[in-house]
Amino acid sequence: MSDCGCDKAKKDLEEYLRHEVCTTEAADIREHLANCPECQNEALVAQTLTEAVQRACKETAPEDLKNQVLASLRATQATHESA
Repeated sequence: MSDCGCDKAKKDLEEYLRHEVCTTEAADIREHLANCPECQNEALVAQTLTEAVQRACKETAPEDLKNQVLASLRATQATHESA
């Protein structure tokens, strides 16, 4: 293993956090993160954002809201079709 440096770590950070890099690259990035406070902070922000997005994607809109949005879309579509 060898420290991959900031440029490589930042370039591949998203893939690393999603476990989409090969084992060797993951080990190199992990080693870099262990020794670079700046990249550690960037990884923490990226991980926090990724987790927030994943949680948000699991939420569903209330049925009334879904119906209101669909009705609005249908009304807009009908207006444009008749014009």
